[in-house]
Amino acid sequence: DSVWNATEMTDTTKPPKTTMVIEAVGLLNVYEYTMSYSDTDCSNGYLNNGLNWWCATPYSLSYIWFVSYDGYIYTDSVAEWTHGIRPSINLKPNVKIVDGNGTLDNPYRIEGDNDTNLSGTLLNTRYSGEDIRFGAGENNLYRIVSHENGNGTKIVSAEPLKNDGTFVTTSFGDNVTFSSTNTIGTFLNNDYLNIGNGYLPVDDITMIEDSTTWYLGVVGANASYKLAKYTNAIDDIITSSTISAKVGLLRLGELMAGQFERYMVKGEASSTGFTTDYWILTPYSSSDSRCIVSYGDAFTTPFSSISHGIQPSVNLKSNVIITSGDGTFQNPFMIILDS
Repeated sequence: DSVWNATEMTDTTKPPKTTMVIEAVGLLNVYEYTMSYSDTDCSNGYLNNGLNWWCATPYSLSYIWFVSYDGYIYTDSVAEWTHGIRPSINLKPNVKIVDGNGTLDNPYRIEGDNDTNLSGTLLNTRYSGEDIRFGAGENNLYRIVSHENGNGTKIVSAEPLKNDGTFVTTSFGDNVTFSSTNTIGTFLNNDYLNIGNGYLPVDDITMIEDSTTWYLGVVGANASYKLAKYTNAIDDIITSSTISAKVGLLRLGELMAGQFERYMVKGEASSTGFTTDYWILTPYSSSDSRCIVSYGDAFTTPFSSISHGIQPSVNLKSNVIITSGDGTFQNPFMIILDS
């Protein structure tokens, strides 16, 4: 029963309580963001995370406020642009802190979110966003996405693949349809799985399901992200546009699609180089694919003439178990295949 102020505003002053929405999860309004910094330099506000994300405040019937990666606020068309989603919630007053000091490196752990002694626990009982030690070398951190493919655990690399510190890039293929034999699909289902290339050790490869369903629904202009998986935005009827492959990519609007540390460091005038544009599965049309750009937006892009980064996703088998770790960035789960 949280209350969110979504009153239309043409400036950033405190809004009247004209349009109030009651929901468990919402977005910050533009006034709340402006209160996170004390002077005109909004790039140094504590809520500036160096990425683009929507606010809850409309500017007009067709435009809404958003926070840019540089910390400044702008307006964009509600239908035409795809910025990041930064959910806001209100925790109940009886929630207790059981660990941590509230810093970036040691965040608070709250009661019910501080599981210990997880050795022997099935990975498929864990939660979206938890970290896993998977892969090799500089590509050895992955995150849980979901459990949508049966009893397995869908995971994705925490950032696009690198080779000696440089992001690996490729074109998508000769059309917008992902498969295990198009350009990027061939890389993922051959080169990426070849232990000689150093992306995955053999023990990790044995944990991957041989075949996973990947959803290829088209999401065009002004359309819902749900069309990437479903036939419409209302019913949970799966699209017929699917393929099967061992390794794939995330789709538009899926959890962990668009995850970044940050694009811009506070006070700097250029990007950090922490991330790069990377491909996702979802076509925009018969002539354009989609990618996530390095500051968090989704863009349309030609599938054959431009190269982008690669963020592989796989479905781990149902008998993968945790041997140690607590699923945080600082202490990721260590996993093995249970015999």
